[in-house]
Amino acid sequence: MLDATTLGSLLVGVGAVVGGVVAYLGKRGENALTGYSSLTDNLQEERDRLDKKNAELLTELAEQSALRAADQAEIARLRGIITQLGGQP
Repeated sequence: MLDATTLGSLLVGVGAVVGGVVAYLGKRGENALTGYSSLTDNLQEERDRLDKKNAELLTELAEQSALRAADQAEIARLRGIITQLGGQP
């Protein structure tokens, strides 16, 4: 039989081992959560950067479309002048 002191020491030892395991698993969970948060932050930053780039490209496309429309109007005007002067556009 175990006396009270030995039993108490054994329980303290088991408690320390269990505490160590819990701390280890808790730290792993914390690391996983930190990694997940970091990944989420990185993805949000990337999304924001791509949204900004997309908006810039859409603005540039609108500008190019306006320039093309102006060019087409000028081409039509010049063809009209050519036709008025008796030429073929």
